[in-house]
Amino acid sequence: MMAELPLDQVRTLLAVVDEGTFDAAAAVLRLTPSAVSQRVKALEQRTGRVLLVRAKPVRPTESGEVVVRFARQLARLERDAWSELGAGSDGEPTRVSIAVNADSLATWFLPALTRVPGVPLLSFELHREDEEHTATLLREGLVMAAVTSSPDPVSGCSVRPLGRMRYVAAACPDFVERCLAGPLGDALAEAPVVTFDRRDSYQDRFVRELRQGAGGASPVRHAIPTSEGFVEAITLGLGWGMVPEVQAGELLRTGRLLSLAPERPFDVPLYWQQWKLDSPALAAVAEAVTAAAAQALRS
Repeated sequence: MMAELPLDQVRTLLAVVDEGTFDAAAAVLRLTPSAVSQRVKALEQRTGRVLLVRAKPVRPTESGEVVVRFARQLARLERDAWSELGAGSDGEPTRVSIAVNADSLATWFLPALTRVPGVPLLSFELHREDEEHTATLLREGLVMAAVTSSPDPVSGCSVRPLGRMRYVAAACPDFVERCLAGPLGDALAEAPVVTFDRRDSYQDRFVRELRQGAGGASPVRHAIPTSEGFVEAITLGLGWGMVPEVQAGELLRTGRLLSLAPERPFDVPLYWQQWKLDSPALAAVAEAVTAAAAQALRS
């Protein structure tokens, strides 16, 4: 028979992870540090797993992430239950934490949140992360939902497709004239390139496609970690880059940017993943995000 997870121990583990130390968790829980430590050890004995890495700050192990995610989901269900019973805190909003990639955040995602009804009262907490890594925040229990490029659901989560975000290889006319003579794939492998950050692989992937797997973009690259700054850097001629179609449209029409390979669009499928909870707040957000994505993204 499967052993139960004592709620006081589960909540204590969550407090330790959120506060970073046993002493800080003890202060929040109004317990002694010794009592906090005993609860965590008891939970580890019950689960047969090491749940915490005792470092500064404390962080959960892979097994600990499972319990932490359960603790956050339990807290969410408890708040929803009290709200439905009419016993919630007057005027206190429901916090909804979401991981979203920078390009979605800069284009279609914020308008999506304006579609969410005003009841129940919600407070959004957005975590900006690369779409290939937003699922990690779900897995760690740090967010309740995420826009991700992974169709594989995180354990305990549901997934639905949102659409495809199209990117265009682009550069300003002066940059094209200065740096992109000869076969495009070879030229892009040598020309300065603009990336979002070190995790941004789109430019490398595009060059490999052009060159049939040979190499990637130039090692001369400028990391610009904001969507608006990224597009501006390309427009000013610092390098070429993969620009979201929705941001490139007006710049292409006015000639400030040139599409380097109009016949080679680069599409990234996006998905909405969220906890499998019967939560009115999550359901309202999911409906609004899905509707907005259907209009903003390619099917």
